[in-house]
Amino acid sequence: MAEKTTIARPYAQAMFDIARAKGILSKVDQALQLAAIGVTDPSVAALVGNPKVSKSKLAELITSIGGADAGGEFSNFIHLLAENSRLAVLPEIAQLFAQYRAEQESTIEAEVVSASALNDSQKQAIIASLKKRLGREVTLQCSTDASLIGGAVIRAGDLVIDGSITTQLNKLALAVAR
Repeated sequence: MAEKTTIARPYAQAMFDIARAKGILSKVDQALQLAAIGVTDPSVAALVGNPKVSKSKLAELITSIGGADAGGEFSNFIHLLAENSRLAVLPEIAQLFAQYRAEQESTIEAEVVSASALNDSQKQAIIASLKKRLGREVTLQCSTDASLIGGAVIRAGDLVIDGSITTQLNKLALAVAR
């Protein structure tokens, strides 16, 4: 995985620089996300490594999956990836591009997994706390997991806050075992 990220980084940075200069970050981000989903589809993934499929046709297919809204820059980028046999790293490129965009816009997406559904006031409190701690605008993706028993686990970039009852019980069990 680290190798793919290393390969993807210069491509993601180059596309980000172009999209930022052209003012099309949002469009390119969305196109990259769709194209990344496309190349991970088993039927398309089988074509990516197939020497019988021309690189040009493959690039056209991936461009059509990403959408025409991103403009010629996106199409040229996909053709470049196809010519350099780098379409397989498109998911990593899309992920890095999204990170660069979030840094540029001072935003971050946080994932909250809680034992029960959060109400609006709880969501707003989490957003406010994370905004204060991280100094960025925060958007939440919420889900539930009954196995947590109670509490929540929050992931925002490299930050992980585990306030679940399950984790607390595991820590207590380890402390007692010592």
